[in-house]
Amino acid sequence: MSTNDSPDRAVARLEGPPARLLLIQAPYYAEVVGGMRQGAVRVLEAAGARIGVVDVAGAYELPAALRLAIRRGTWEGFLLHGCVVRGETDHYTFICQAVCQGVMDISAETGVPLGFGLLTVDSLDQALARSRDDRMNKGAEAAHALLGQLALARRWAS
Repeated sequence: MSTNDSPDRAVARLEGPPARLLLIQAPYYAEVVGGMRQGAVRVLEAAGARIGVVDVAGAYELPAALRLAIRRGTWEGFLLHGCVVRGETDHYTFICQAVCQGVMDISAETGVPLGFGLLTVDSLDQALARSRDDRMNKGAEAAHALLGQLALARRWAS
């Protein structure tokens, strides 16, 4: 399903105190990840969340940083942003598979509320189209997913 097919989303209503969330971003493509961050922050601030941001070197480092952040115990939920653009070698495939599997393993193992905003695209133009300040912004979409998971976790914890 593409973002064009998705319904317009209202910001999830979170019961309780303001959410403490960490955005872990790999700003290798700074303009792309910056645009995703802006979309996400707009959604998260509308929900009253407190947001921390940390940078990692690249997409490959996202799962390890997520695991370290979970161990720290400071945040209730996490948002991951990055971008991998297909090149001329198999590197793209290996990185995308490793990052996605690593994040999925951590998510399934811990159940931590998570929004996953990793763009895996054929061109920089595709990435830029998914990070603009419009309804196609994948950072905002991942933030909505995070808020939905956090609302569910809070509801089931009580």
